[in-house]
Amino acid sequence: MEGDDIRCFYHGWRYGPDGQCVEQPAEPEPFCRRIRIRAYPVEEYLGLVFAFLGEGEPPPLPRFPDFEREGLLTTSTYVRPCNYFNSIENGVDPAHLPFVHRRSGFTDYGLVDVPLVSGEETEYGVVCRARRGVDAVRLTHHLMPNMLHIKGSPDDAESGWNDALAWRVPIDDEQHVSFNVNLAHVTGEPARLYEERLRSRPNAPSPVNDLAGQILAGELHIDDLGQPPYIVGVQDTVAQVGQGAIADRQHERLGRSDGVVILVRKLWARELQAFAEGRPLKQWTRPERVEATTGV
Repeated sequence: MEGDDIRCFYHGWRYGPDGQCVEQPAEPEPFCRRIRIRAYPVEEYLGLVFAFLGEGEPPPLPRFPDFEREGLLTTSTYVRPCNYFNSIENGVDPAHLPFVHRRSGFTDYGLVDVPLVSGEETEYGVVCRARRGVDAVRLTHHLMPNMLHIKGSPDDAESGWNDALAWRVPIDDEQHVSFNVNLAHVTGEPARLYEERLRSRPNAPSPVNDLAGQILAGELHIDDLGQPPYIVGVQDTVAQVGQGAIADRQHERLGRSDGVVILVRKLWARELQAFAEGRPLKQWTRPERVEATTGV
């Protein structure tokens, strides 16, 4: 990057934000005006950069007012070596929490019992309800086609539960990247302390995939790790990659707790069938705010 331009590492050609070549240092008679690379409109929002890869003018970028509220907003990303749909289904499968995450912030802060799972289609996708006890219901929102909004486990008692939003984006059939936004509902002195804790964490490459690979290879047991800050990532990677980079959905056995997973599959199948046949797709719309918990 050079200002708003990009210079090619190989021969030094420089391109403007619109893709137009503006400099060819090694050419005695530059022909920049005849060289143009593909450019995409982008917009920065919630600490991420969104690109429109389609044809014509980009539609308005969807907004998430829940994450524009007061608090400390942070972003993160990771690559996981399995198909993105493994992660999408994991997001609407609350029955895995007391098993996969039995030693983590989730269970430390109350999500211990096996829940009664239910859900239905909404104007934005699917709402998944996980009931524990009489009044405690945790809500998970699958935003079509590939987004997840949950109440995340707290880093500590002071920061409280955090709202988390994630986009699961395929890289290829056997790996995907997740772009994550986290809003900690803290202000003032608690927010300053929260930021200090984040800065104090080692700025090193994530060990999640390496550790998960050792566990899946039988070289390490997941309980040997204790509860480092990345434990949930290791646990989810073991569970999702352990199904196979592309899960075998032809020979699986689903139960009542998989009802919302089945619903998400049906929505995808319905919309893909409509797309293949040239019929209109459902216009998914998100309300200004969605609740993430009731009683938890």
